Amino acid sequence: MLAELTQLVTDVNGAWAAAIGGLDGLLVEGYAHADTDLNLLVAEHAGILRSASAAYTQTLGGGTTRELYLRGETLSVFLQPIGSDFFLLLALDGRSNLGQARLYGRDAARRLEAQL
Repeated sequence: MLAELTQLVTDVNGAWAAAIGGLDGLLVEGYAHADTDLNLLVAEHAGILRSASAAYTQTLGGGTTRELYLRGETLSVFLQPIGSDFFLLLALDGRSNLGQARLYGRDAARRLEAQL
């Protein structure tokens, strides 16, 4: 799994970290170029993904959440669910390519699902 995450960060312009997290907020595996707390990133985004998924499926009737993108002033994160219990987190900088993140992230999530 680590090799898959490392390759994802290499392939996506502007990506600096990738992780697999559980919806329980625990880090399963991660890779980062910079010294960063992937445990914190996964824990915070697991809660956001759980809330967004509940709103879409229960309140809004929008069906299963397929991806989530959050953009702040200095941090952007792309989340791709992996099955019903895990998700792929891809951390991006200001020069990131969201199209690459979506395309490569979706493909990586499919491959990683077989390993989880």
